[in-house]
Amino acid sequence: MKQMAKSSSRKTTSSKVAKKASKILRDGRTSKTSKSVAGSALAQAKSHKK
Repeated sequence: MKQMAKSSSRKTTSSKVAKKASKILRDGRTSKTSKSVAGSALAQAKSHKK
């Protein structure tokens, strides 16, 4: 099986996409796949700790 090369760039999810991902996770009507993608996007988002 072919393995993907690790990327050295540090990419983060924009706040706009993170907000949409959060909305998807809170919506009970979305599929498991959608929630998985949304969770991945949030995991890559910068945290805004107060």
